[in-house]
Amino acid sequence: MLRISEQVSLEDWELSEQFTRAQGPGGQNVNKVSTAVELRFEAERSPHLSDAVKRRLRRLAGRRWTLDGAIVIRAEETRSQVRNRALARERLAELVREALVPPAPRIRTRPTLGSVRRRLKAKAVRGEVKVARARIEDAE
Repeated sequence: MLRISEQVSLEDWELSEQFTRAQGPGGQNVNKVSTAVELRFEAERSPHLSDAVKRRLRRLAGRRWTLDGAIVIRAEETRSQVRNRALARERLAELVREALVPPAPRIRTRPTLGSVRRRLKAKAVRGEVKVARARIEDAE
């Protein structure tokens, strides 16, 4: 079980791990030991997350969200399988924690009278500069 917050925790059936050989340099170790961890969380099927949280999670996950509604997180930073596993689980927990926080409602505001006047004055000045740049017609 992966504890996300006081109210939310993910069950073991929602998570699956697969161990593979890591990419990049590492000498003989990289060819022998499967230290990279691919953590898969079945987010779409999770009964512990509301629909709003799932929508936010999908947006936050980006390319890590698969077509069948799972989040795949890969960790291969260290040479230790245990440490990579902990890193992947912590990344998933942080992602879900971020999705649990609802966005602050947007409060519509109006521009101040001074800012409107400054904007219009700047537009007028810019227009005068462009008119001054224009070709002068002969009055003959």
